[in-house]
Amino acid sequence: MKEFIKVMKALSDPARVRILKMLQYKTMCVCEIQTALEKAQSTTSKHLKILEDAGLIFYQKDGLWVNYQISDGSQSPYAASLIGNLRHWLNDDPEIKKITARLPGIDRKEILNRN
Repeated sequence: MKEFIKVMKALSDPARVRILKMLQYKTMCVCEIQTALEKAQSTTSKHLKILEDAGLIFYQKDGLWVNYQISDGSQSPYAASLIGNLRHWLNDDPEIKKITARLPGIDRKEILNRN
């Protein structure tokens, strides 16, 4: 039951659901996710850690970049089931539509040049 509760708690925050919906569209680094969510880097990192611990996402290092992706759910049958269903859920939600529409314009190189 602990595994189930961990996955459900990870999805109990709207920002974490938004992160999963964004990662359905593309692999993203922290700065891109942070920009899309309009949240602080520390807050974004905490959300990512919770999602990772629940087996919903994973990361790969690419030089200095850390790229986040949706997991295949192999760590947990609960994560696998929810990931599969979430692909079809909330696509018509206005907040999800708004944030995913912004994704093509969010690029790590442009973000770094602004800072």
